[in-house]
Amino acid sequence: MPIIKIDNKDYDTDALSESAKAQLQSLQFVDQELQRIQAQAAVLQTARIAYSKALNDALPTESIKKKTKKEAN
Repeated sequence: MPIIKIDNKDYDTDALSESAKAQLQSLQFVDQELQRIQAQAAVLQTARIAYSKALNDALPTESIKKKTKKEAN
């Protein structure tokens, strides 16, 4: 009989209704998915930083100056 704590109250999971067990299972699934997505977001942020640095390193040291219409004539 596993005990879970919800809002600082202990509950015997074996004593929960089928509806409560289903809701608990859904909540646990959502929590796991959120953790997975947060980990994936962290990986993507790290990749983005690396790509940004690589792009910056690949750019020429001098930026191209845009010519105004007056300079072009």
